[in-house]
Amino acid sequence: MNTETNELWKSVLAEIEVDVSRANFLTLFKPTVLLSFEKGVATVAAPSAMIIDLLKRRFYQVIKKALDKSTGKDVEIVFVPKTVLAIIKDEKVGPLFAHQQEQKISKLQRVREEYTFENLAVSSSNQLAYVSATTVAKKIGKAYNPLFIYGSVGVGKTHLMQAIANEVFKNDPSKKILYLTSEEFTNEVVEAIRTNITGSMKKRFRNLDLLIIDDIQFVAGKEKVQEELFHTFNILVDNGAQIVLSSDKPPEEMKKVESRLLSRFSGGLTVDIEPPDFELRTAILLIKAKKFGFELPIEVAKKIAEKDRDGRSLEGFLLRLITESNNRGEELTTVLIDEVIGEKTHSDGKMIHPDEIIKNVCDFYGVKITQVKGIKRDASLVRARQVAMFLLKKEVRLTFSEIGNILGGRDHTTVMHGVGKIEGLLEEKQISEDILGITKALR
Repeated sequence: MNTETNELWKSVLAEIEVDVSRANFLTLFKPTVLLSFEKGVATVAAPSAMIIDLLKRRFYQVIKKALDKSTGKDVEIVFVPKTVLAIIKDEKVGPLFAHQQEQKISKLQRVREEYTFENLAVSSSNQLAYVSATTVAKKIGKAYNPLFIYGSVGVGKTHLMQAIANEVFKNDPSKKILYLTSEEFTNEVVEAIRTNITGSMKKRFRNLDLLIIDDIQFVAGKEKVQEELFHTFNILVDNGAQIVLSSDKPPEEMKKVESRLLSRFSGGLTVDIEPPDFELRTAILLIKAKKFGFELPIEVAKKIAEKDRDGRSLEGFLLRLITESNNRGEELTTVLIDEVIGEKTHSDGKMIHPDEIIKNVCDFYGVKITQVKGIKRDASLVRARQVAMFLLKKEVRLTFSEIGNILGGRDHTTVMHGVGKIEGLLEEKQISEDILGITKALR
């Protein structure tokens, strides 16, 4: 935290300010501090774990680009909460301390700290899934194995699954826990086969106490992946380990999945989560606002909940409202809500739902939703997929991570590339006509 470090961070923030909205800059970036920059590692302090998570998920590449430009190096970024400042007494604290802090904060790889049972709003739509998940977390490998959770996009499957991981870790940090999407599982299997390291890959997956795989439906049609999953499944269950899976449909409705694997999926407890009702959406908003350190009036929460939005979109939408409120210096009122959401509604006042965008894109290009969410890279599918990414960003303003999750569990960098690709083609007549045609159908 010396003069040189301060000047470097001023330069970085100046670069970032050009690339992000003013509201995001004031809320997310301005309160940050560069604690140290040593051996290519930049240690950045932010006000809260929530802000750190947003910076990691949505703006890591933006920050890295600015740091790389200002330092001329390939920089690695480590985030810590500002409470660390009270611990640091001199300027000799290096990256090792920062890495230790980061490890302590992150806890589990790819599992969000705030996704806990305590932070989950529960109503009749998800109560059975909640009770089942808490039971599994208390008795891993002994009850409901596997636990198979299904439901549409944005109903809270990922929150519930990561809450299991966090609860198990809290009760016993020595437990070996792995959370990943089916696409990541697929990539690891394919890469292991390509590089002839299947032995180490098998050891990684089969030596666990808790394996959680999100969006398992995307293993459909992948024979080698299904074979590896089948054997991993059997070994883990035989060893007393717990398996938790999620999908957008129950096992019996999954196509192109081996019957022996479907039998394993159905061998424990299968529970569904229905879309959140008005009361649950209101509760979700109040909980998320509290996480942001924001007192949300219940009437305002009800106003937002009246809109046709799924649970996943609520957090991003709430953050936009809060940043807009801070930027304007105005209280968050129902009038402000109408102003912010006005450009993204149908004429009847209903919010545009992400699923609606994906369906319209697929109808326009004559492809299936499962194909757009799948892994095939045919030219027509890539175009439809990237247009869907662009419209989900432009029309609903989802984060890159949210879009990635909706479109088959893709990494946020893949979505960033897809959105950027379409933005670069907007001046071309064909793509602009495509976008116009799809958005007209939406409205």
